[in-house]
Amino acid sequence: MTKQKKSSFFDIKASADGKSADVFIYGEITQWAWEEFGEMSSTIFKEKLDEAGDVSTIHLYVNSPGGSVFEGLAIGNMLKRHKAYVIAHVDALAASIAGVLIMAADEIRMPSNAMLMLHNAWTWASGNAEELRKAADDLERINQSTMQMYLDKAGDKLNEDTLKQLLDGETWLSAEEAFNYGLCDVVESANQMVASIDDRFAKQFKNIPQQLKEPAPHIISAEEKALRESILADSKANLTYLNTIL
Repeated sequence: MTKQKKSSFFDIKASADGKSADVFIYGEITQWAWEEFGEMSSTIFKEKLDEAGDVSTIHLYVNSPGGSVFEGLAIGNMLKRHKAYVIAHVDALAASIAGVLIMAADEIRMPSNAMLMLHNAWTWASGNAEELRKAADDLERINQSTMQMYLDKAGDKLNEDTLKQLLDGETWLSAEEAFNYGLCDVVESANQMVASIDDRFAKQFKNIPQQLKEPAPHIISAEEKALRESILADSKANLTYLNTIL
């Protein structure tokens, strides 16, 4: 029996008219496209992006706690180089490298209940003193690269000193705060999307907002409740009818 590949954290779909494409980045940004060795995520991402064709608009939908820095940077740079106008939609959360990735977009939109998280790059390291010093130096270079992406997006709304404070403090920004710092262009009405934070990232991050640790229960509107009751009533009626003919 053939082993089925796990779903990748991204998907790309072109519109029927070929003028636009939707890019979805949901979940952890991983090095391998299907969490197995052999196919780098950025390589497969480029193939799928090329398959979308000569589109003029790309809608980038994100709900991610971050993940692989280099894969995130590679994907972000591909979108930045693309001639299409890229609109990023933070459906719930863009944290860590996912927050850096969306800075490549021409426009960033966030619902009022979405969040953007900024922090310094970090890694696991082992070895002798020289190897550990090199790991620290590498992290500094990565930080400088990601800082520049934030600063390029923010313009005169955010300076390097303030950005460094935000990164040092692992800062979780609301949509309104991100807008004030120039890291979001449009604040939209709240949506029902749930932020993606698994246990591993919950242990890794220090300042996770309480609402992400204990998400608010989904509130069902009166219309949705009535529709569900109607479907349930129809199902019961159908079941009763079936019992009379079996």
